[in-house]
Amino acid sequence: MVQPSPLHRHDQQALIVAFVLVVIWGANFTLQKYLFGLISPGGFLWARYLIMPACALFLMRWRLGRWLPPLPRQDVWHMAWLGFIGHSMHVGLVTYGIHWSTAFSSSVILACGPIFTLLILRLQGFERISWPQKAGVLLALCGVLMFLSDKLLGGQWRAGGGDLILLIAAGFFSYYTVAVKPVMERHGPVLTMGYATLLGGVPVLLLSMPAGLQSEWHLLDFWAWAGLFWAIMVSAFAGWLAWGWINTVRGVARTAPLMYLMPPAAGVFAWALSGEHYSWIKIAGAGVTLAGVALAQYAGQIKWRLR
Repeated sequence: MVQPSPLHRHDQQALIVAFVLVVIWGANFTLQKYLFGLISPGGFLWARYLIMPACALFLMRWRLGRWLPPLPRQDVWHMAWLGFIGHSMHVGLVTYGIHWSTAFSSSVILACGPIFTLLILRLQGFERISWPQKAGVLLALCGVLMFLSDKLLGGQWRAGGGDLILLIAAGFFSYYTVAVKPVMERHGPVLTMGYATLLGGVPVLLLSMPAGLQSEWHLLDFWAWAGLFWAIMVSAFAGWLAWGWINTVRGVARTAPLMYLMPPAAGVFAWALSGEHYSWIKIAGAGVTLAGVALAQYAGQIKWRLR
């Protein structure tokens, strides 16, 4: 009988932080939709990558004693690649995907991330995909098609296209989650997050500069500024830092399923704060999607435990 690995001494704390983070991220979909209506998605990205690199520099100075701690050239290029995947590609696609879609739809599509995580681990030789897991992937795909059906059949191509972009973004985040874990174990979350943010944010900052300069910042009131800083500094910067630490403590496989809790949280916030409503086919599609993701995630673990 295989004995389970001992838990990390911070496992319980990491689980609590993960639950809090899921709620924060669930609320952030509605918050970002509101901010996009004020400053545009490009303006939001410009503000994000003006503020987040500054946060990264101050964090490294505070925790590591230097603004730019030295790294081997190979590790610098590795972190630049991680930053490009995690920030340039994932964040850029998610921002416009949320803008074109709805808060609840965005959360459901991004919750498919564990499927991509499983496939990436399989391709890298760390995981074998059993037939129940394959059935889970197929079920999740059917659920996504159900979820998108009302938009596609209704000719809502912009919203449906936004969901498809979010699906691609979920794949990038899964790759980032898997690839960043060994780097964080070697260099720690502060150094990894700092360099990935600095190096990955440069392309987004340059591309979004025209939209940022054209945004009417003077029209934002106190609560809009507070929401902007919350979305950037708490949900984004502190959230990514916390997520990396959670994965380091609990492992990618045990942490990924917590993303299933994000759609219910996002749905409640979107309904309560923005009046978003859901059809029966959308709710059913969301349920089938999450059931398929859960089956794909847990089927292999259950089989392993019964051996």
